[in-house]
Amino acid sequence: MSTATVTPPEPTGTPAPPRRSRRRTVKRVLGATALALTVAAGSAYLWLDATSDIHNLGQSDCTVVTPDITPTAAGAPTADDHRAVCDVLRSMTDAWGRGDATAYGEHFTPNATYTTYIGTHYQGRKDITAAHRALFDGFLKNTRLADSFLGIRFYGPDTAIVTTRGDTYTGTPKKPSELSKTQTYTLIRQSGRDWRIAAFHNTKRQSVMERISFLWDPSTKPEAEK
Repeated sequence: MSTATVTPPEPTGTPAPPRRSRRRTVKRVLGATALALTVAAGSAYLWLDATSDIHNLGQSDCTVVTPDITPTAAGAPTADDHRAVCDVLRSMTDAWGRGDATAYGEHFTPNATYTTYIGTHYQGRKDITAAHRALFDGFLKNTRLADSFLGIRFYGPDTAIVTTRGDTYTGTPKKPSELSKTQTYTLIRQSGRDWRIAAFHNTKRQSVMERISFLWDPSTKPEAEK
């Protein structure tokens, strides 16, 4: 008696892909999606940065800025006071360019405050001078200051607030449109006609965040930038 050989039936349909192959496909799709999102985000950032130009560039010469004057009971400033305030800021800038921390510190009152754009807060001339001595010997060595003056406000004859755009540079001075910080100097007259800086505050301009803010709500845009 012979034994018949049973042939198994041919498989029907397409076999299911291995699980490993499916995982690989999912990873590729996710990777491509992440790459596309990254490229889109990068392009959006570049567009926002490129369209965040400022209109109010200020003046390179402090003395040509017309000051806003608010008289007080003590009186009002004179043209000589305007020049004296500008002279203090020019002399301070020159001291920075020489890397002379002692001379730089002398432009501040003994109890002056100095806040950097990263939030470091110095209290008093001694603190300011010591910090800049280290900076001039360190990563700010051989740098110079660039300024563009946005406004000068006098409150009586003995107080002035000067707002600038500013930055450090080496080599070719930066253009006003390239200055990355906004700075506020508060100056007071101490004795006679002796003006000194009583407070300084430095703020880093976040151009992309500023542009997003203006797009989101145009009413937040300063009048000078409309």
